[in-house]
Amino acid sequence: MPPKVLAKVIRGDTVESAHRGHLVVLDGSGNTVTALGDPKAVTFFRSAAKPFQAIPLVTSGAADAFNFSEEEIALACASHSGEQRHVRIAGLMLERTGLNEAHLHCGSHMPFYEKEAERMLRAGEYASQLHNNCSGKHAAMLAFAKHIDADITTYELLENPIQQKLLETVSLFTEVPMSKIKVGNDGCCAPNFALPLQSMSLAFMNLIRPEKFDQKIQAATERIVSAMLNHPELIGGSERLDTMLMQAAGGKIISKVGADGVWLCGVLPSEKHPTGLAIALKIEDGDDKRARPVVAVEVLRQLGILSNGDLAEVSPMPVKNRRGEKAGEIVPTVAMGS
Repeated sequence: MPPKVLAKVIRGDTVESAHRGHLVVLDGSGNTVTALGDPKAVTFFRSAAKPFQAIPLVTSGAADAFNFSEEEIALACASHSGEQRHVRIAGLMLERTGLNEAHLHCGSHMPFYEKEAERMLRAGEYASQLHNNCSGKHAAMLAFAKHIDADITTYELLENPIQQKLLETVSLFTEVPMSKIKVGNDGCCAPNFALPLQSMSLAFMNLIRPEKFDQKIQAATERIVSAMLNHPELIGGSERLDTMLMQAAGGKIISKVGADGVWLCGVLPSEKHPTGLAIALKIEDGDDKRARPVVAVEVLRQLGILSNGDLAEVSPMPVKNRRGEKAGEIVPTVAMGS
């Protein structure tokens, strides 16, 4: 099925460009509530897979063996913005395992949070691997590897036992056999997984409603979900979509973006949605800055999770000229149920 136009960029009263994509919303029974575009479109999970990549950290006993706090478990699920608190927690995770920044294999980049990046540039500071938005995930992988005595020098390679366990966990939650999951190399150098969007949505439903799994996995998912709910500022950071959505929703959702226009969301069971909901979005052109936030906010509004006044500065999103004046806007064109 072809993608749907999910957002338009309007300058003056003329449509300048459009963003197409795929959207699927499932309820707790696995029924499709909404499908726009092709729910079976295959794309990479990217960082939206992090909550599942963190589960073996808990089920293996590594999180408890190294006395990881709930904040540290949250950072294992995060695509953080490199703020000082994020860097500090990632460093503590490594210290608890007797390791340091040099053991990370994720590479370095300047903080996503522009104010911190500017501060570092002015101070002549260089980014380390702790500033990488995936440093919490990698610190968790190292802890898991050390706990089960896997090779920490190859922890990011697919053949390493911990990566095989992570792939097995993604298979369990998506309900897609391991042999049918295509694997590629993520931006942080670890394996990532290509799956149908509908399967990703199902994974988030299984994360918030894990009744079909054994008690150990259920307990792990509860800790993961609780960490995300209680520490939204760690999952993304200042001016990041996951943090803004979770804070605006007030404990009703867990949200996790992935690079190249991916967004996954679990809506916890409530009176309005008694079995919960799971949302999967892929912006086909890979846009992370314009279409994805505009569409995500609108989807949550139409589902009654956010009100029309929530995150009004995000959706519709103003397009500004070089003087900072509004010259147009990016508007959602999502019609749930169509």
